[in-house]
Amino acid sequence: MKIKKCAKKLLLINGTILDPLAGKEYKGDVLVENGKIAAVGKISTKDADVIDCSGLIITHGFCDLHVHFREPGREDKETLETGSRAALAGGFTRVCAMPNTDPPIDSPESVRFIVEKADACPIHIHPIGAATKGQLGKELTEMSGMAEEGSVAFSDDGLPIMDGGVMRRVLEYGGMLDLPIINHAEDVCIRNDGVMNEGRTSTRLGLPGNPVEAEGVMVHRDLELAKLTGAKLHVPHISTAAAVKNVSEMKKQYENISAEVTPHHLFFIDDDLKEFDTNLKVAPPIRSQSDRKKLIKGFKNGTIDCIATDHAPHTIEDKEATFDMAAFGMIGLESCLGATLNVLVEEESLDLMTVIKALTVNPREIMGFETDIFAEKTPAELTIFDPKESWEFSKNDIFSKSCNSPFVGRKLTGRVKYTIVKNQIALI
Repeated sequence: MKIKKCAKKLLLINGTILDPLAGKEYKGDVLVENGKIAAVGKISTKDADVIDCSGLIITHGFCDLHVHFREPGREDKETLETGSRAALAGGFTRVCAMPNTDPPIDSPESVRFIVEKADACPIHIHPIGAATKGQLGKELTEMSGMAEEGSVAFSDDGLPIMDGGVMRRVLEYGGMLDLPIINHAEDVCIRNDGVMNEGRTSTRLGLPGNPVEAEGVMVHRDLELAKLTGAKLHVPHISTAAAVKNVSEMKKQYENISAEVTPHHLFFIDDDLKEFDTNLKVAPPIRSQSDRKKLIKGFKNGTIDCIATDHAPHTIEDKEATFDMAAFGMIGLESCLGATLNVLVEEESLDLMTVIKALTVNPREIMGFETDIFAEKTPAELTIFDPKESWEFSKNDIFSKSCNSPFVGRKLTGRVKYTIVKNQIALI
């Protein structure tokens, strides 16, 4: 991947422009001048650097609400800079970084640290602040002060807030700040020591199981508390049919609910763990084929609003262990588009517009970011990709500092070619 400054005038010609905000798709050109959108449509101009986008889609830069960039504290796994490169390779121009660093992002000062350090990175990085001090689930953080410094949401992700009273207070404060609350949707008492989905496969493999009820119970509680408090609740990495049903039913009663699904929960099933690939050890776990089908259905009918990678880098030492001892998590930024289109467009025949909207407009709306990316004078955040290219994901396609991906060696459909953001262009 090569990253360079955009030409003063950059003209993207002969592409298919997919505008997920307007819901329109048409042939045309895009002119970027001094890093901003100058014109969209049929354009004739002189003195511009030209990129021929024949056969390619030009659309909004992707936005990921759920990444782990590990800085500060675990820079051996990922840094804001290396995470940014992984994001660019996946077509992401804007991401929200979870607070479970070492130490956690749980104070206004730590939020400011991320904001200031991210300023020099090639993409936009927004910190999500911890909801409780030390992510211990007991005492609330200085949420107002953290919001003033740039926190766009609050979460103890990776560690669920088990105390319902604490969760209620977090939602109440989140409601006053008009910012989303994200709770790792898993009851640890029900999960116990489960390391994969509880079912026939876990029994056959002799691994402790994590039942679907661990997620369903927590999602149900959080939805009811959100309705009680009037707060915005975003449900992360939905993995079960029960959670999809709970979210669907609550959305009929209460509008401040949103939900995400990861590409890996759409792509894999628990039977894929039969080779004990620790890169498939994630939280929540890869579920059954039945759950996977319900996730796809929930995405199609709008219950699930957006795609988020839950990009979670780990060192080789963290993953080269017995399955029960290996760390939870996989990287996912670089493989996101190919895995998602493979499942939803190629296999399920869903229209491309719906999928791209879940990677662009919908996550931006959830976080209150700018959504009219093609508007004149808007700083250019563009992703240009081939929606039909079939390719095999390899370690050469990984730009993260870690390489814990189960997609290595898998056939994917759809590949990012260029990402434009902050007046720079990445040639993938």
